[in-house]
Amino acid sequence: MNIDMSDRTAVERRLWDEIERHQVGMLGVVGGPEHHTQPMTAFVEPDREQIWFFTRVGADLARQAGDGHPAMFVFQQRELQACIAGELSLQHDVLRIAKYWNAVVAAWYPQGKDDPSLTMMRLNCTDAEVWISQVGPARFAWEIAKANATKHQPHIGGKANLHFH
Repeated sequence: MNIDMSDRTAVERRLWDEIERHQVGMLGVVGGPEHHTQPMTAFVEPDREQIWFFTRVGADLARQAGDGHPAMFVFQQRELQACIAGELSLQHDVLRIAKYWNAVVAAWYPQGKDDPSLTMMRLNCTDAEVWISQVGPARFAWEIAKANATKHQPHIGGKANLHFH
């Protein structure tokens, strides 16, 4: 699906749709004592420009996030890669716990929704860089061969910068 990378609305819609469809990305706090990201399942709320994550109260990310800390969520699937920046904070939101609860989440919290260690983190998204590849495997191979023959870079997609409110 070709997207005009200058169409902010289309790029943003595609970003939220892909995260909602595939869910898993890498989340990390910027400037914290831990310098690594970790895999997390994302629950998006595009209308609020937020991403929610289940976690344990004592988890590294939960402790680092606290009342709010800069963070990055890196998401990748076949045709779209993104790095989303924002402020991550610990939010014990029982309504969202109920809303996003599912069998996969339940497997991590055997005491259920009332597990005392269960809480959520919210990423208030501020901006993102999004790359979208707009060619399939055959076209990709063609573009690479053409680029090597002509000494020009291949045309396989584009990049957009998004700024959220």
